[in-house]
Amino acid sequence: MITKYVWVIDTIYRRRKISFKELNELWLRDEISRGVEIPKRTFDNWRQVIFDMFGINITNENRGEYRYYIEYEEDIHNNGVRSWLYNTLSVSNALAKSQGLKNRILLEYVPSGQEYLQPIIEAMKENRVLNITYHSYWKDEETSFDVQPYCVKLFRQRWYMVARSTYPYYFEQGPRVYALDRIHDLYATEEKFKMPKDWDAQEFFNGCFGIIADQRIEPQTVKLKVSAGQANYIRDLMLHESQEEIVKNEEYSIFKYYIRPTFDFIQEILLNGESMEVLEPLSLREEIAGIINRMNSKYTIYNT
Repeated sequence: MITKYVWVIDTIYRRRKISFKELNELWLRDEISRGVEIPKRTFDNWRQVIFDMFGINITNENRGEYRYYIEYEEDIHNNGVRSWLYNTLSVSNALAKSQGLKNRILLEYVPSGQEYLQPIIEAMKENRVLNITYHSYWKDEETSFDVQPYCVKLFRQRWYMVARSTYPYYFEQGPRVYALDRIHDLYATEEKFKMPKDWDAQEFFNGCFGIIADQRIEPQTVKLKVSAGQANYIRDLMLHESQEEIVKNEEYSIFKYYIRPTFDFIQEILLNGESMEVLEPLSLREEIAGIINRMNSKYTIYNT
C-alpha cells in the first residue's frame, strides 16, 4: 500500500495539477495498477492516509476541471522524518520497478547497524534503558553497558544514537553519540527512565556540521573562500544550514557560516583541497595551515 501512496504523491507532484480521470489513465498504464482502476472512494481514503503518514495534503481546486494538487508542495523538500520517509520510499519504488536495469544502477554501500534502529526507536517510545555491546575505535575494545536512548540521527549513510550512560561518572558528563555500526549487540532492559523535558535534539546538534556535538566548542562565524567551479557544488548542496553566500564573482565565492569548527568540519574543508580557503577565524585558518604543513612534510620528495 505504501508503494501506491508514493506513486500517487509522485504523479501529482510531477504533474502539478491533475484531474481524477487523468490520474486513473496514468495509473492504468503503470504495472502497479494490474489493470484495475482506482475507485473514487478508495482515492479519497488514500488521500487521508497520505496526510496522516507523510503530512502531505492532496486537495482539489473545487472548480473548473476539479484538478488535484499538493498543498504547500515545498514542504516535500523540507527536512524532517516525513520528508525523509517520502524521499526514501520514492527512491525505493523507482529501484524496485527497475530490476531489469539492476546491473546499470550502482548504489553506495551502507554499513551494518540498521537492524538495531527499530529496537532503539521502540525503546525511545517507552523510555526504556538499553544494554549495548559497543566497540570503541579510540580504545579498540568492546564493552557492554546500559544507556538511555535520547534520539537517532542519520549522517552520510550512517545511523547514530544519542544516548546517556546510566553509569554515574559518565551520566554526569551528559549524552554521547554512538554509531550503530559499532554496536555488536543490543537489547531492551526492564528499567525505564524519565526523558528530560528541557532536552531537545535540534538544540543538541545546534551549530554542528555533522555528528560531532562537542559542546565545549562554541559556534562562531566562519568564512570560506571557494573557487567558482567548486562554489557551484557548495551552493547546490550546502555544507551547513547557516550557509550564506556573501561574495560572488567569476573567480570565487565567499560563504559565511555560524558553526562549531569541529573535527568533522575541518575534515570537510580539507576534502575540498585547494578549492577552499579559510578566511576567518584566524585560529581555524592556523589550524588548517598546521595540518597542511604536516601533510606536506610527509609527501616531500627527495632527489636521490
